[in-house]
Amino acid sequence: MSGLSRREGPPPRGRLRWRGALRHRNFRLFWFGQMVSLIGTWMQSLAQAWLVLTLTGAPIWLGVVAAAQFLPVLVLGLFGGIIADVLPKRRTLIATQVASMLLAFAMAALVFANVVQVWHILVLASLLGLVNAIDMPTRQAFVVEMVGRDDITNAVGLNSAVFNAARIVGPAVGGLLIGAFDLAASFFLNGLSFIAVIAGLALMRDAELLSVGRMARPTGVRDVMANLAEGLRYVGRTPVVRLAVVLVGVVATVGMNFNVIGPALAKTVLGVGATGLGFLMASMGLGSLTAALLIAALRRPRPWIIVGGALLLGIVEVALGGVRSYPFALGAMFLAGFGAIAMMISANTAIQLAVPDRLRGRVIGVYTTVFAGSTPIGAPIVGWLASAFSTEVALVTGGAIAIVAAVFAGIWLRRGGLEAVPPAAAPAPTPAGGGEPAAAR
Repeated sequence: MSGLSRREGPPPRGRLRWRGALRHRNFRLFWFGQMVSLIGTWMQSLAQAWLVLTLTGAPIWLGVVAAAQFLPVLVLGLFGGIIADVLPKRRTLIATQVASMLLAFAMAALVFANVVQVWHILVLASLLGLVNAIDMPTRQAFVVEMVGRDDITNAVGLNSAVFNAARIVGPAVGGLLIGAFDLAASFFLNGLSFIAVIAGLALMRDAELLSVGRMARPTGVRDVMANLAEGLRYVGRTPVVRLAVVLVGVVATVGMNFNVIGPALAKTVLGVGATGLGFLMASMGLGSLTAALLIAALRRPRPWIIVGGALLLGIVEVALGGVRSYPFALGAMFLAGFGAIAMMISANTAIQLAVPDRLRGRVIGVYTTVFAGSTPIGAPIVGWLASAFSTEVALVTGGAIAIVAAVFAGIWLRRGGLEAVPPAAAPAPTPAGGGEPAAAR
């Protein structure tokens, strides 16, 4: 019996929509596990950025490390989408979370022993990128199996809400830990935090997962390339998916490198320490959380929210280029987080609703490749601008390009009359390596 037939119907009218996905036990386990794990992830993100800046004193190295972490996603993300369509997603995610946990413990050991060097950080960041190339499309494609299509908007919004709630707590706690103890504590606690999500995945009930068509394992290079091409063709011929992928790709490349520009803004412009940086990133997380909760209450996303979020982010970044006041910077970071997450959640949900189940992993693989893979391109450029010119120049340049991209997307959206997200089309005949019912998990 599929998970779909075991689920309750839609929530009664009048109940807050953002609670819908939490009706599903498997999603609750996943969601609460993510809540713990992501706090650790944000603690490590801040600690790693501060460590790099302390070791090198040059913002460009923040871009180099970010590129090392996300380059594997750019190169291998499409193949990660194939893995998501072929292998049981829950088991795959357990494997990726265990690997991430071990990498966090390795970093903690290097820092604790006081032997860490930049090349260690680059190697471990690259290995984490290899893990994420599989984890990211698999994790996002897994959501529909936990909640079904009726609650997918709620689920994506709630996942983003917990991600950004962790962005509030994690950097703030991380900054305090750095001040009170040392950097090793943040890396070690991040490693421990993976236990929560691994336990949640292990406790899920297979019978309550929605059975979706799963692609047969490719038997050769030709099958792999045919399946990749099918996913890319779907993105190219589906207007709302094309809008989401292209706009998010451009804006993420030039305007969402806050892991690079944030430490530089805190240290060289505002003159605040690691604790001040933590609260800057926490403010951005609060704005992101606010956007996530508002959009989670929508039954269906609207494409104009994707454009509006990109435009708001660009405007705020340009404004940040002239900031000297720490309180003003906190407010601007709140708005930047709001715009960025409004764009990203709406894009993600639009893709989830539009794509047929059998193509989900591959299409989301394209999206995650463009989004996360934009960092190896954008992060070194932003780091170079901040080092060669100034942090302000890097902010204004990225924000201006994001504004231009949003304006062009808005014009295209209006001319195309694309006011709503269309439902997924009926599955088309499958090429080599085609779909088959999901095997028992």
